[in-house]
Amino acid sequence: MITSLYIKDFALIDELDVKFEHGLNVLTGETGAGKSIIIGALNMILGERADLDVIRQGADKAISEATLKVGANNWLKTLLAEHEVEYSEFLILRREIRQTGSRAFINDTPVNISVLKQVGDQLVDLHGQHDHQLLLKDEHHLSVIDQFDSVQPVLKQYQREYHQMSILQKELRDLKRREKELKEKTELYQFQVKELEAADLDADEEEELIAEMNLLDNAEDLDQKALAITEIGAGEEVSLIQLMNTIKLHLEDMARIEPEFESYLQEINTARISVQEAIQFTERYRDQIEFNPQRLESLRRRQSELNRLQKKYMRSVPELIRYYNEIREELNIAENFDLEIEKIESKISKQAHILAGSAIELHKKRVEVGKQLSGEIVESLKNLGILHGQFQVEVGWLYSNQGWIEIDGRPVDCHANGCDDVRFYISTNKGEEPKSLAKIASGGEVSRVMLSLKSIIAREQHLPVMIFDEIDTGISGKISEKVGKVMRSLSEYCQIVAITHQPQIASQAHKHYRVLKIEEGERTITRIEALSEEQHIREVASLMSGEEITDSALNSARELIGRSN
Repeated sequence: MITSLYIKDFALIDELDVKFEHGLNVLTGETGAGKSIIIGALNMILGERADLDVIRQGADKAISEATLKVGANNWLKTLLAEHEVEYSEFLILRREIRQTGSRAFINDTPVNISVLKQVGDQLVDLHGQHDHQLLLKDEHHLSVIDQFDSVQPVLKQYQREYHQMSILQKELRDLKRREKELKEKTELYQFQVKELEAADLDADEEEELIAEMNLLDNAEDLDQKALAITEIGAGEEVSLIQLMNTIKLHLEDMARIEPEFESYLQEINTARISVQEAIQFTERYRDQIEFNPQRLESLRRRQSELNRLQKKYMRSVPELIRYYNEIREELNIAENFDLEIEKIESKISKQAHILAGSAIELHKKRVEVGKQLSGEIVESLKNLGILHGQFQVEVGWLYSNQGWIEIDGRPVDCHANGCDDVRFYISTNKGEEPKSLAKIASGGEVSRVMLSLKSIIAREQHLPVMIFDEIDTGISGKISEKVGKVMRSLSEYCQIVAITHQPQIASQAHKHYRVLKIEEGERTITRIEALSEEQHIREVASLMSGEEITDSALNSARELIGRSN
């Protein structure tokens, strides 16, 4: 249950703090007093979208915070643990709207809005004024049936099989798309494979090619330099080696006299050996120098061919090799498409059989729940003044030529939530055949059907809190009193917070609150006050007679409240 609601700087509300109680909590007040603002603040806490316009003029942020007593709830414990939120018997849900964006908290721990909404959906059912219109839309009827606990496990099993079928269908579509694309490209790929295959590409060839061309291109220069080194090292008159030997002999003599020359002697020895080795290598290298203009021309042609391919394909040689392997593999796949498609179609056929089984089970369960719901709503409508009402839930297959599965030899379309079309039909007058809810029901009748649905679902799902924003639309008089009694009876199963203009409903309240709009200085603000027993009587009388509360209205209010008790 919601134990308290705190709102600050939200629309006309500067600051509001209200404590709610078990049972039926009723809010009344003049039109425009701010009742819907309170519901809007609650909606914001439950994770619904909030506009920046809700921030009170002159304030930095709008705050809405609710404390809920949840007791033991394993589902909530698991969810909150996943988001590192401490679980406790009391949960504080908080939402702040700033000009820079929105923030959400659970027990003072920041969470995503989606998490706040998950928690809110588990704990609170908020019926806004627009929900009447949802009931009139056929596409909304399926979700009503699926709220029943007995449907959920069957629906989840179907959704698992549907997901698997979706994956296989996507694989088949992708494969057929690739087949079509490859058929269009086969001729091109065949030409490219032939061209690249003839090129006999090697990832290291280009580097080796450049190195060899560099040697051949500079063969003459290399030969001349090598000859010059050889002549210096072994000259006929005086060679470099002879000069270094002479220096070595002199240093040996000097080192015997002056030890400081010893290090230089070692260095000249090392240098003499290195120079001698360099000259000998140069002599050998000169014998290996190749003068081959034909080979050089052949390499240049090869380089030109590689450059042409790289420019044409906009790829380097290693990338060309990878591309060659890829398109060759694509051509191999193209040759085996029929086999691959046949494999996937075989899997789809098997999965369609499994999916059809799950769809049939889900269909049966929805039919069963529909019959149960029809009977319960008829009984509920009797309590709400529709004595000869009929209500039918029709569950039919979604037949389609493009369906994934077959039921009784006919193809049926499948969606994420099943293969069924669910529609509600109603008759509110004796002797009339049930017709579409949207065509036959008046505003007051829709309100009573909606209340019946909410009552049944609340007991089915064990919802802790239900909030009704003027569910009494279109009803009055003794029917309002019946609606109030149903709501009071429903409050035995869960806490109810209801906004109403009807005295017959307000009289049923366990706790009555008055919402009023007052002026303070230059500002208009909304206030809410919990009423005492006497104030409760006067407020119900006010709803009956208007501003001037007569003794007759007070007596009628006491009588009305007495009947509710």
